[in-house]
Amino acid sequence: MRKQKKEKNLGVTPRSQDFSKWYLDVIDAAELADYGPVRGTMIIRPYGYAIWEFIQSWLDAKFKETGHSNMYFPQLIPYSFIEKEASHVEGFSPELALVTVGGGKELEESLVLRPTSETIVNHMFAQWIQSYRDLPLLVNQWANVTRWEMRTRPFVRTLEFLWQEGHTAHCTPEEAEEEAMKMIHVYHSFAVEEAAMPVVVGRKSRAETFAGAVCTYTIEAMMGDRRALQAGTSHNLGQNFARAFGTQYTDEKGELQFVWQTSWGMSTRMVGGIIMTHGDDTGLLLPPRVAPIQVVVVPIWKKDEQKEGVMAAASRVVGALKSIGIRVKLDATEQKTPGWKFNFWEMKGVPIRIEIGPRDVAENVVVVARRDIPGKEGKEFGVPMEEGPLQEYVMKKLEEIQQSLLERATTFRESNILDVKSYEELKGAIAEGKWARGPWAGTDADEAQVKDETGATIRCFPFEQPPHSHVCLKTSKQASEVAIFAKSY
Repeated sequence: MRKQKKEKNLGVTPRSQDFSKWYLDVIDAAELADYGPVRGTMIIRPYGYAIWEFIQSWLDAKFKETGHSNMYFPQLIPYSFIEKEASHVEGFSPELALVTVGGGKELEESLVLRPTSETIVNHMFAQWIQSYRDLPLLVNQWANVTRWEMRTRPFVRTLEFLWQEGHTAHCTPEEAEEEAMKMIHVYHSFAVEEAAMPVVVGRKSRAETFAGAVCTYTIEAMMGDRRALQAGTSHNLGQNFARAFGTQYTDEKGELQFVWQTSWGMSTRMVGGIIMTHGDDTGLLLPPRVAPIQVVVVPIWKKDEQKEGVMAAASRVVGALKSIGIRVKLDATEQKTPGWKFNFWEMKGVPIRIEIGPRDVAENVVVVARRDIPGKEGKEFGVPMEEGPLQEYVMKKLEEIQQSLLERATTFRESNILDVKSYEELKGAIAEGKWARGPWAGTDADEAQVKDETGATIRCFPFEQPPHSHVCLKTSKQASEVAIFAKSY
């Protein structure tokens, strides 16, 4: 029996009504992704992949600017490698996918589908690094990762996802720390400047630190439902993996030393973050810098004799915008009404729509509609069609939309973070669905209790520390820093 084809539905559940359903509706209606035949997997469709491609290209350029080279490690990793670093195997065991049969025969040793690559990287680093002259070693790979998640959500948490993972080796702990900090700030720059996603940069608690790392740095974003999303991490691995794999070098004195390492990554989870940060009841709302289509041009005519003039003008507009690097699409299909097209491209999150009808052609003007301002308020009539003025106008509007989305998301975040001084205040803030920020000097057990009783975890100790009482909100002990608690994805 053939699988029945799904009907195209442009409508999405209102975000305010059911955020989870809204998110899934947007992904479906905007043609970002679909479910794979294996539970927990997803197929990234061209429109969703185009967003990921932009993330890739921006990050890849930054990695190369900072001295990193791309390479590739195998997806299959011997299980014995995972076991070499004790906390690493403990942290990842529940999520591992194992290959036990190959070529019709049971394998002598089970193979792990890559959950992350620290182990196989160190196996090779130990062979490549001999002397201090081989350091620093700075590499990155673009790859897929498999983690057997029980509860999945497209882009945010799937059994298989795409990411980049950087791996570096250094002579000193100071160099490794500098590298880990440098890369978390690269992620911060992307989130804020390109994705218009305000993020809090900080250090993870011990309980939330990457399995096998000495310290994990993170960027934490607030989604539209006020849950936190860990959008990128950078780990100072110290010498943990180096000691497990014997990754050593001969220093300038001729003595053997273990290397100091980092690893860092950002994944297709960022696409989900962009959707949940900016989307609204209409659907997707994309910041111009990450939008696969920045401008859609919709020609409108009623009579056949009007078509040629309108299409000629629309083609000129498209050419003018393409010539200055704007990603523009001409929607000249005649099977759908202009109204349907307006709704469709709004739901797809295209930042600007340009409408051109016979009267506009006669007056040599266009109508411009902003996706971030609905209705007539976001429309401007009589925008000159001449190449120079139109190019300048559209570039300016794209930048205005970019900044407007960042400011809107920042205001939303700041209005939903509560400063708390006691555990009762923290519980109240979390119960309201907000983030709680307060002085913290609790133990791992105290942190676990907060999670059990409220569902919230420490998202990070932010680098930018606000003024505070220096009294732990839970234990009343001396607290040197503030932590942010929130429910998260």
